[in-house]
Amino acid sequence: MAGSSHGHTPAAWTGVIIAFIGFCVAGAFMVMAQPVGFWAGMAIVVLGGVVGAAMRAMGLGQPKQTHSFQHAAPAATREPAAAEG
Repeated sequence: MAGSSHGHTPAAWTGVIIAFIGFCVAGAFMVMAQPVGFWAGMAIVVLGGVVGAAMRAMGLGQPKQTHSFQHAAPAATREPAAAEG
């Protein structure tokens, strides 16, 4: 995965940062026993996903791969290597 740019886009960073802030808000209000604040934090988490998806739709995310992958033949159907000698 180090060779790919998985998640290294403005859409991904923005969505994750917003979701992380929502997670922190929800966690703080859970400790304070405030259910309304907890659910507000959970709404912020969902908002992070919506914002990330919207930014990806605007072209700020990872481009979709359009080429197909070629699969290697299974090992049982491969020809054996010629012995040198």
